[in-house]
Amino acid sequence: MASVTLENLKKTYPGGVEVVKGIDVDIADGEFVTLVGPSGCGKSTTMNLIAGLEEATSGTIRIDGQVVNDWSPKDRDVAMVFQSYALYPHMDVRRNMAFPLEVAKLDPKTIESRVKETAERLGIDGLLNRKPKELSGGQRQRVALGRALVRKPKLCLFDEPLSNLDAALRNQMRAELKKLHEDLKATFIYVTHDQAEAMTLSDRVVVLHKGVVQQLAPPKEIYARPANVFVANFLGSPKINMVKAKTLRCEEAVRRLSGGRDVLVGIRPEDISVGTGTPPPDAPTGKVYVVEPMGAETWVMVEIGGERVTARGGAAYAGHSGDTAWLQFDPSRLTLFDAKTEKRIEHSS
Repeated sequence: MASVTLENLKKTYPGGVEVVKGIDVDIADGEFVTLVGPSGCGKSTTMNLIAGLEEATSGTIRIDGQVVNDWSPKDRDVAMVFQSYALYPHMDVRRNMAFPLEVAKLDPKTIESRVKETAERLGIDGLLNRKPKELSGGQRQRVALGRALVRKPKLCLFDEPLSNLDAALRNQMRAELKKLHEDLKATFIYVTHDQAEAMTLSDRVVVLHKGVVQQLAPPKEIYARPANVFVANFLGSPKINMVKAKTLRCEEAVRRLSGGRDVLVGIRPEDISVGTGTPPPDAPTGKVYVVEPMGAETWVMVEIGGERVTARGGAAYAGHSGDTAWLQFDPSRLTLFDAKTEKRIEHSS
């Protein structure tokens, strides 16, 4: 296991393009930390800086308390799993997994033992004699993972390793990665643009935007208490509703909760219920724009006062586009953001 500390880490490319803008992050031994954000936010660059594949413009990278800025990738004892599996096509699975151990000049018995142990853990022990072209995408990903783990590195880095897989296989591999981390108790740093991966895998999530850390916290905290409008909008499916207070007829509640300042009002779709027929007193009312049945849930988008609000309809919801619909919610579930800074503000009860 290894701890990782990034102190005011910056990366500027030729031409003055600043991709990483002073990141400060502490990752503890055995943590699973995910870097998440839109394309171009600096997450893969940050990963490459930790691995030593790129050189930092300024700032400090520490692994287990030691400054490693000038260390080569091989001296950092870091294993990396990429989006492209990068398997050697002419080698079978056994040789692909054994190769880093052969380079390290371990004895043949140790190599065979480690390959067998790792292959069994990943469920690929029956594939050791196959070439990569004979494997499915999920099997190749397991081999790439095995080749990284067979070295028993202090630190494992994953750069969008599941993005090439179909949805069902991605979900399966996500569960296997989480279980693997629990079993190994190793330090995992994971890069993804997929919010589901970030929320389900991580002990903590680092949300990046334009090279700046927007929030670093456990997934539940980031979802329930987003630091700003960007974080609130980025995480959550369906997306959080950002509306005017008058749309939800909650002006008085917002004034009370915000202390009267100018705010943006956010509320998650699952915190709003939608109904048809006679509305309760003072319920915001509009027209159904679209209905999206999702099996266990139905998401209903309602047009009110020129804005669209997504709400939970339940599995049995039977409304259709054009129907009149009303909304209900608990004002305590509102998340308020300062209209100028876009930072979340605490409710003043």
